[in-house]
Amino acid sequence: MAADKAGEQNTEKHEGSTNCSGISDQEKELSKSSFQAFTAGNYEACLQHLGELKEINKDDYKIMLNVAVAEFYKGDQCTTDTLKQTLNQLRNEVHSAVDEMDSLDDVENSMLYHNQAVILYYLRQHMEAIAIGEKLYQFIEPFEEKFAHAVCFLLVDLYLLTYQTEKALHLLVVLEKMILQGSNNNKNGKNNEPNNNANNKEASNMKAEAGAQLEAAKSKIHQYKVRAYIQMKSLKACKREIKSVMNTSGNSTSSLFLKSNFEYLRGNCRKAVKLLNSSNISEHPGFMKTGECVRCMFWNNLGCIHFAMGKHNLGLFYFKKAIQENDNACAQLTSSNIDPGKKFSGRPMCTLLTNKRYELLYNCGIQLLHIGRPLAAFECLIEAVQVYHSNPRLWLRLAECCIAANKGTSEQETKGLPSKKGIVQSIVGQGYHRKIILASQSVQNLLYNDGESSAIPVASMEFAAICLRNALLLLPEDQQDVNKENGAKNNSQTGNTDSGGENNEGCSNKSHESDKFAPAPPSSPLKRQELENLR
Repeated sequence: MAADKAGEQNTEKHEGSTNCSGISDQEKELSKSSFQAFTAGNYEACLQHLGELKEINKDDYKIMLNVAVAEFYKGDQCTTDTLKQTLNQLRNEVHSAVDEMDSLDDVENSMLYHNQAVILYYLRQHMEAIAIGEKLYQFIEPFEEKFAHAVCFLLVDLYLLTYQTEKALHLLVVLEKMILQGSNNNKNGKNNEPNNNANNKEASNMKAEAGAQLEAAKSKIHQYKVRAYIQMKSLKACKREIKSVMNTSGNSTSSLFLKSNFEYLRGNCRKAVKLLNSSNISEHPGFMKTGECVRCMFWNNLGCIHFAMGKHNLGLFYFKKAIQENDNACAQLTSSNIDPGKKFSGRPMCTLLTNKRYELLYNCGIQLLHIGRPLAAFECLIEAVQVYHSNPRLWLRLAECCIAANKGTSEQETKGLPSKKGIVQSIVGQGYHRKIILASQSVQNLLYNDGESSAIPVASMEFAAICLRNALLLLPEDQQDVNKENGAKNNSQTGNTDSGGENNEGCSNKSHESDKFAPAPPSSPLKRQELENLR
């Protein structure tokens, strides 16, 4: 089931180089003015101030970075290709690669790295974004507080998308400590200023704004924790966090979706449906602002719930509604003004994540297979496998479609396909001693292929055999070798008996991660028992 993401990732702008010595008062004033204009959403004035700064200091690449981000926001975040190209050029100019980031001297390039990671996140290049995010996290201490939070939240989102749940939870604990420490610093801040109405009013406004940001951050952390516990199917911990989410977020769309997902995992399908129906979808800002088509998620979740209830025809109806909503959203995003050479521009960057067609086709195909319509299921799954070709479960389902389609079902007869192809020559014996004599390979090739390659994706038995081979090839080669390798890793991890509490926690996380052997996007990775069952 899908659930609203707790937060959005945004590109960041430097506040300016006001802390650097050797900068004139004019540059400091222009830097401050440009940042204030950017924060207020006045991007035209911001670009004007940055242009004046650029004339004074032509060699500072940070000014170019700020110009690129300001222009991106001025264009309603619809120039992703241009921003990506500019960031790559700036990285080449400073001769910096994230792999070479090994000292605090490289921290000043952190904003450039972070912006690249955000773009990679929206382009669904998750592992590349994680590599950058983890490098930034190594040097997080000198970062400004707001930027440090942005780096952590981005990494948490990426960990959840790649099913690295333990890492996400560990980072959320770190985030909680950072936010708590920041709130304590604000409480113990400057209280010795002159007592006049202007200062008091400004201080109260700042305090109210800081309090609102703190509550928003806490709510976001609770929602991320719920998502993590749902992935782990840890119902007790999830129940505790659900209460915190409802206390901080109320009956918002995201909190109701998460609670519905929780009830779905508990097997309370009727309550899950009731919670979904109680969510006010019309109040959602819309996919043009958040990148999420909530109507599509709503129908998809209803389809999953009815699948769990065994109501497959009703579930199929809801999945088709979800695909229809997804296609409508994608149709609104297409524009004739888009430059073919810039496929990521012409629409807000967040909408690059809107299209869920292949995930929905996967769900639809599994539902059709349960209904007993293998040919229709094959059409859905063969389209989904173009994107999720590394999923061994999906290849197995395709093989099941092919085998079921060759059994002579009513659907097959309406399609005009023969129920038998003359592969079996004769049957000898009865009961346990029965033996089936097959036709020769040349006869089988003639009967099956009709001169065509068996790799052509049609619902044939040859293609089923290819699908099963693909599924086996995607699994680890030898389970015993994998266990030995994991045992060696665990021994090396626990070899240091003097490690502290955090290291021990990291080791336990790694041992949990080792239970997951094979990735199976878009679903969760295959665990030990699932792997054996699939084999």
